[in-house]
Amino acid sequence: MLKYQCLIMDHDDTVVNSTATVHYPCFLEYCSKYFPDYTCTLEHYFLKNFDPGVVPFFRDEVGMTHEQMMHEQTYWNAFVQEHIPEVYPGMREILHRQKEEGGLLCVISHSYKENILRDYRANDLPEPDLIFGWECPPDKRKPNSWPLEQIMEKYQLQPHEMLVLDDLKPGYDMAKSMNVPFAAAGWANDIPAIEQFMRRNCDRYFKRISDLESWLFSKEETNT
Repeated sequence: MLKYQCLIMDHDDTVVNSTATVHYPCFLEYCSKYFPDYTCTLEHYFLKNFDPGVVPFFRDEVGMTHEQMMHEQTYWNAFVQEHIPEVYPGMREILHRQKEEGGLLCVISHSYKENILRDYRANDLPEPDLIFGWECPPDKRKPNSWPLEQIMEKYQLQPHEMLVLDDLKPGYDMAKSMNVPFAAAGWANDIPAIEQFMRRNCDRYFKRISDLESWLFSKEETNT
């Protein structure tokens, strides 16, 4: 019997290794062309995406106007088309097992749905049942609870039947707003501020994917 009927996965740095290999290099390339006086380490980039999130980060620190953020989004999407991130070792087995045992698999991400589907296919992952990506209206993207509400309504699920797995605070905030159990993916980076917040606030914190797999498919009681 599955521990959670529905796994709700973040995409970047949870399922695929994408910030360090795709998004951060794209950001550096973009800034070198359009914001040459701005510099940013990978650690700082992770921290700002963790909190306050990418839009406030670009607006308030980098200094992008709305029009410039739209331009950066177009630039980023073109870059992503040429760079496919790799799935983390062990994640493929978890997602296939969830589906094979009759569970649901949904994705709530700040990447575009079409890119998420491409990454899943390229990495031999099972196709998700639902995806809510960056194409959603801004007021319906995570941390807004709207994607979770849609999943709950469509599949008639209660909060304790779902698990959100994410590496960043917007996913945590979204899950908390709906009382959905939340597990933190800690394998993408070793940044103390992020790990400390997640360990202190989340239902579960996993540094290794193998530990996540053992817990998901064990008979241990869930946190509700």
